[in-house]
Amino acid sequence: MKVATAQSDVSPEIAVNGAVIRELINSAARQAARVINFCEGALSGYAKPQIGSPDRWRDFDWDRQEAELRSIAEVCRQLRIFAVVGAAHRLSGGYPPHNSLYVFADDGRLLTRYDKRYLSNSELGGWYTPGVQPITFEVDGHRFGCAVCIECQFPEVFAEYERLGVDAVLFSSYGIPPHFQIALQAHAGLNCLWIAAATPAQKAHKGVGGMIGPDGQWINRCSQSLEPSLAIATLDRADPAYEVPLQKARPWRARARQGEIYREKMVNDLRSLNRSRY
Repeated sequence: MKVATAQSDVSPEIAVNGAVIRELINSAARQAARVINFCEGALSGYAKPQIGSPDRWRDFDWDRQEAELRSIAEVCRQLRIFAVVGAAHRLSGGYPPHNSLYVFADDGRLLTRYDKRYLSNSELGGWYTPGVQPITFEVDGHRFGCAVCIECQFPEVFAEYERLGVDAVLFSSYGIPPHFQIALQAHAGLNCLWIAAATPAQKAHKGVGGMIGPDGQWINRCSQSLEPSLAIATLDRADPAYEVPLQKARPWRARARQGEIYREKMVNDLRSLNRSRY
């Protein structure tokens, strides 16, 4: 199954962002991708770069964003593709919005929504409200999870998705600097997961988006230019290149974490030792 990682240009104009997103969805569908993921804030804009200050949420055009979300959902339905789109999610009671990823199914439904759980120190200063739980969804027998930005600095996020049985994590960030890239490669290799990392085109100079394989190596990457681009990669659990991480390392590590294999060995060693004494 093909997965597309989008590197879209993000502007303060919601309608402009929506048009870019739809065009990239079209491009991914033409290349037979079944899933495409975008960076955080791809539609709404992200914090300081596009919103400006936390007070500006009061003036945010939520109706315009809702219209664009519906339009994106319709494109997904027409092209039969799943899309994961970064956008703020409005909350009631005067709380700042969630920093969210909207997951649209290939029939146009809003399948689920991931709300960023681990916020940065600056994001807690009135920008966003943290989410509370992981999410997973399935496409053609493959299970996906989602993570956002600074969450790549929390190994437990990716270990949790490994325990939940995901094949790939769709990671969305507003920039993928070198230490983020190193962390993502480590999470992919340690947990034997594919990781699709999306970033805006204007941040490509600090690190381009793309797909990392379950061996921790980059498979394909987006362009370093400021123009929107895609990186397409194939998820294939039967690929001989990933026999060790997927067929050997991942099952073995799951058993090792449970600890039973070590307890059994200890018992067998003690029995052998006792027999050798007589």
